[in-house]
Amino acid sequence: MAWLSTAALCLVISGGINPRLVRAAVAPHSVTVTLLVAGLLLLATSVTMLLRIKEFSWTTFRSVYKWAQLAYLITAGMIEFAFAHDHTRGSSLVIVTLMLVVFCVSVPINIAFTTARYANPD
Repeated sequence: MAWLSTAALCLVISGGINPRLVRAAVAPHSVTVTLLVAGLLLLATSVTMLLRIKEFSWTTFRSVYKWAQLAYLITAGMIEFAFAHDHTRGSSLVIVTLMLVVFCVSVPINIAFTTARYANPD
């Protein structure tokens, strides 16, 4: 489960780096969007697998997740502000925003899951 969330994060990060590396491509957004969609699908699969776990310390998970989520929401908000302040508009801003959503969800899931899986089940 955690490796799917990590893979989603890796795809989104490589999609964010990709347009700078592939300047000669005709449609650099197509590669980025493909990586973003793959990352979103992996993240959705990861969340689905997480919700299907029966014996799990959900109390610990929720406690850790909410604070990690707060920290990553602040971080993602600052990054989003930087892009908006630099006049990023249109499809580029939408793509970056969706990448930040994956970033903001996948990392807290990994932190909370790693902590809760070693705790006593509820």
